[in-house]
Amino acid sequence: MSFNQKQSTTSHSRSVFNGRFNSHMGRSLSTSRPLCRNNAAKVMVCKAQAVQVVEEKVSSTSSAKPVSQLSNDEINKTVLSIILGGGAGSRLYPLTKKRAKPAVPLGANYRLIDIPVSNCINSNITKIYTLTQFNSASLNRHLSQAYNSSVGGYNTRGFVEVLAASQSTQNKNWFQGTADAVRQYMWLFEEAVRDGVEDFLILSGDHLYRMDYRDFVRKHRETGAAITIAALPCDEKVASAFGLMKIDGTGKVVEFAEKPKGEALQKMRVDTTVLGVSPEIAQAKPFIASMGIYVMQAKALKDLLLNRMPEANDFGNEIIPGAKDAGMKVQTFAFEGYWEDIGTVDAFYNANLALANPATAQFSFYDKDAPIYTMSRFLPPSKILDAQVGHSIIGDGCVIKAGSKISNCIIGIRSLIGSGCTVEDSMIMGADYYETLEECEFVPGCLPMGVGDGSVIRRAIVDKNARIGENCQIINKEGVREANREANGWVIKDGIIVVIKDSVIPSGTII
Repeated sequence: MSFNQKQSTTSHSRSVFNGRFNSHMGRSLSTSRPLCRNNAAKVMVCKAQAVQVVEEKVSSTSSAKPVSQLSNDEINKTVLSIILGGGAGSRLYPLTKKRAKPAVPLGANYRLIDIPVSNCINSNITKIYTLTQFNSASLNRHLSQAYNSSVGGYNTRGFVEVLAASQSTQNKNWFQGTADAVRQYMWLFEEAVRDGVEDFLILSGDHLYRMDYRDFVRKHRETGAAITIAALPCDEKVASAFGLMKIDGTGKVVEFAEKPKGEALQKMRVDTTVLGVSPEIAQAKPFIASMGIYVMQAKALKDLLLNRMPEANDFGNEIIPGAKDAGMKVQTFAFEGYWEDIGTVDAFYNANLALANPATAQFSFYDKDAPIYTMSRFLPPSKILDAQVGHSIIGDGCVIKAGSKISNCIIGIRSLIGSGCTVEDSMIMGADYYETLEECEFVPGCLPMGVGDGSVIRRAIVDKNARIGENCQIINKEGVREANREANGWVIKDGIIVVIKDSVIPSGTII
């Protein structure tokens, strides 16, 4: 579902509601209207009484509205979201060879950027900027086509825009880090502050999770914090892989530790029940890790970036610890749902394949109350011709020919899988377009995009527009952990074969 489709449905519902409300008000006024005569004085009294009736009706209707709904409107007007697109994406290379990290495909139909953008829209936050520096063309195109109309309401201004690194007369440098990226566009964010924005919601573009940011923002404002950090309770096995925080009895951060081990790790144990975590989870997960998601007061962020630490480039390692040391109140907010940093090839591979298996899936795109939006492509339904498919997700517009076996896979949009193929534990990203015979003639041997007849693919990621010939074996036959054959169109990372976007793998190739 695209956001534009939901917006039209919402507008129709709103018009129906308004019609019913006005009809109801009309009936109420007709039964309560005082009898008026032609006398001028009586007419004035009549008008006054009519106004009073209307005010009473509106007042009673307004008082029935839940407080959370009023807070939603306030959050919409006073919160601006900034999604950090990251740097060159070296940990996800070669998936980031020709695209920005947030534009990497996810779950057959989506891209990584759709996760934070959808979370924002579902949280009634519709002022959204994405900061990026590398290969932003596909990301820009996706955002403009998926969210091309206003994501605000009839009385609110909303947008989803890309802010790419650019030179100015004051600064001729590229983004030097997450904090520097925000600093270089602070002049633009200050315009939003003049329009009523009070807090900035800082997000990452490479996380998989579903979160209602309204609770996050409310907690931030209730505590009066300058900065609030989303924190993930975790156990000792994984805690040393994160930046950890130590808190006092009110949830205020008193100490930071970056990937501590041994005795330093044990010192970071905390009682997370003060954050509202259940006693059972608090006992099993006595550490809290930073998720890299923050709410910051606009005035505090400006002071930190421009005055107190004008040379600091990173939020997690410099700005936030510096804010604590400067005496600013840095608070934590516990998040107990599923969250995964998919910034590496291994994490990306495992997070995607987990979506296809009900036994392992912790995240689902099937949530009517908080859908994940993406581009409306208007593709035909997928066609499966006498093939076996199990524990897999098939994207739109695919063709899987007879005799093929697909198991534990993510098959992306417009994928073509030939006859007699075996694809296991793999992610096939699909294609950006349908290819004609005339276009195929420009490729040596007229090898079409997709997987050729009789090919076998195991434990691999096949990027978009790749051409795999007939009877290929992409199986990591030697069990290699790392290999760079970029010139041949593929690499191996963490034992996972990655076929690079637009690559040609000739028929009969064995990897």
